[in-house]
Amino acid sequence: MQSPLSLRQMSIPKGLGYLTIMAPRNFLCMRGNFLFGSRGWMIRFPAKILFKLVSFRLYSMKCGKTDSESSENEELLNNLLKMGVDVDMAKKRQPGVFNRMGTKEQDLKMFLLSKGASKEVIASIISRYPRAITRTPESLSERWDLWRRIMTSDLEIINILERSPESFFRSRNNLNLENNIKFLYSVGLTHKCLCRLLTNAPRTFSNSLDLNKQMIELLQEVCLSLGHNEPRDFVGKIIFKNPFILIQSTKRVKTNIEFLQSTFNLNNEQLLILLCGPGAKILDLSNDYVSRNYTNIKEKLFSLGCTEEEVHRFILSYPDVVFLGEKKFNDKIDCLIEENISVSQIIENPRILDSSISTLKSRIKELVNAGYNFSTSNITLLSWSQKRYKAKLKKLNTEQNIVLGN
Repeated sequence: MQSPLSLRQMSIPKGLGYLTIMAPRNFLCMRGNFLFGSRGWMIRFPAKILFKLVSFRLYSMKCGKTDSESSENEELLNNLLKMGVDVDMAKKRQPGVFNRMGTKEQDLKMFLLSKGASKEVIASIISRYPRAITRTPESLSERWDLWRRIMTSDLEIINILERSPESFFRSRNNLNLENNIKFLYSVGLTHKCLCRLLTNAPRTFSNSLDLNKQMIELLQEVCLSLGHNEPRDFVGKIIFKNPFILIQSTKRVKTNIEFLQSTFNLNNEQLLILLCGPGAKILDLSNDYVSRNYTNIKEKLFSLGCTEEEVHRFILSYPDVVFLGEKKFNDKIDCLIEENISVSQIIENPRILDSSISTLKSRIKELVNAGYNFSTSNITLLSWSQKRYKAKLKKLNTEQNIVLGN
């Protein structure tokens, strides 16, 4: 029986790393040169290599840098660091950008500076959406001009980019953007409505034209099915109330409309009024989320002695309460009840649930100290703006001081 081959280890230094080759001891001879490059190594054999029994094989290799690090564009990294870009954030978001050659970060910088963006805003845009540096100046200029058909100034666009850089740089399909603008104008959306769309839901304009058409057609069909003969007006009202609707699926919107009609036993006219008003805001929510939160609201108010009619009136008067998750809704109701606010007062003034629990508690305490009687007075001031509330509180304190003779 032939004994196993013994191996000899040979290490060849390479910069900070090394190559290790394992070869048999009875390896006779090798003529050739080892060539080492910046990315790895290769072996060139100009002459024959003679082996007695077996050929040699590479056993292991260790290098100072990983493949991903060695393939990064070092010039790009230096440029971005000089621009104040958060490179770590950018790498986490879109690491592939750093392996590209021929990026256009300097062109992007000059373009945005010419539109009025500060260096800090430019750095923030690239940090959060590094793919922006792959867009050509020609494409950027064309896209900017298309956005200016809607927005009235460069500064308005800069503000959108600062908040949502993806909305401008995500797509390079300027023809699709132009077609979407033309289509949305053609179905009756006003310039004001398109401004609202671009400001709040800019992804609408990155949608394919077919997706936007499907949603508009659904809304038109709903309008006609409810007996309303002005679909352009109906579509405009819903989109202005809820600019996010065009970036949701038609299935989600249709299911929510059906849920509202069946759950609250609405006739066509009642549903039409709801959709054109406060109900439009919840059409883009997840169907499960809407159903789950409605069930929780109903059960919580039932436990406090409310009837189904009161629950329906509560939700229909202010559908925004459906946005509140189960825990948040329950905690706010419990907080108000603990502060001696009656459930009937809450039912009549659902907007107070917009305020945080800490705001509710502090305001109730301040108002009680100022002599305000919640059992006989309106509780809507619990949801007032801070400026309006402070003015009211100051007036109450002044009146109380007069009464007390201070």
